[in-house]
Amino acid sequence: MHRTADETPRGILHPKNGEKKFELSRFQPSAEIDFFVQHYWIVKWDLRGEAPYRQTVLTHPNVNLVFEPELTRIYGVASTTSSHLLQDRGWVLGLKFKPGGFYPFLNEPVSRLTDSSVSFHEVFGMDSGPLEKEIFTREEIEPALSRVETFLGERLPAPDDNVSFVSDIVSRIRNDRTIVKVDDAVRQTGVHKRTLQRLFDRYVGVSPKWVIRRYRLHEAAEQMHHGSVPDWSQLSLALGYYDQSHFIRDFRSIVGPSPEQYVRKHHSG
Repeated sequence: MHRTADETPRGILHPKNGEKKFELSRFQPSAEIDFFVQHYWIVKWDLRGEAPYRQTVLTHPNVNLVFEPELTRIYGVASTTSSHLLQDRGWVLGLKFKPGGFYPFLNEPVSRLTDSSVSFHEVFGMDSGPLEKEIFTREEIEPALSRVETFLGERLPAPDDNVSFVSDIVSRIRNDRTIVKVDDAVRQTGVHKRTLQRLFDRYVGVSPKWVIRRYRLHEAAEQMHHGSVPDWSQLSLALGYYDQSHFIRDFRSIVGPSPEQYVRKHHSG
């Protein structure tokens, strides 16, 4: 199992504070599972003698299966942010499915899971307890990952060409800063706008517009994390917003503070 690069993933808000509280590791799945799963992730923390810490994440357009003792669930895309309270000592293991990669397991629109979650039993037809016990009895990463790989490998659905198609479109949106409107994605992919919206509803769980705005907000947050406080007006236009006030409203509605407040808190942390 290969560990991925150690760069801080986009979406972790106030990452300087988080680095002091937990360790995040990511691992690549086997070639067979790679069609459906983007990577495995493990978060470990030891806050004994310290106050609990809540980490907030500006989420990605991915479904996550999170293994946690007695709390294992499958989480859809959170339209705003998601958070997890870390306290005492522990660790969790997650599978981050590729955009569209969970649909073949669910066989119904992934939008059903948006801002929600389902039980392990509902998808896999069994209680998660025995598997949790195998994963968490020993605090060794490799055996835990290997067990999850085996479990998923025995239950892989048939490949669905739409998974690769949708995942590639999402990757293009993430990496190409010139895509700031759905019409831009339509021109680049050649897919009719309504078809693209239906595919995203069924396979990703959120709209193409949501994905575009989310990745542009990731870029804005990343610039703030690296100490580059941009001209808000220019940044707003570069991210596809009509004006600065529109960007600020969007940022506040999702993250909470204004961009300037976020920068001040981040650099004072």
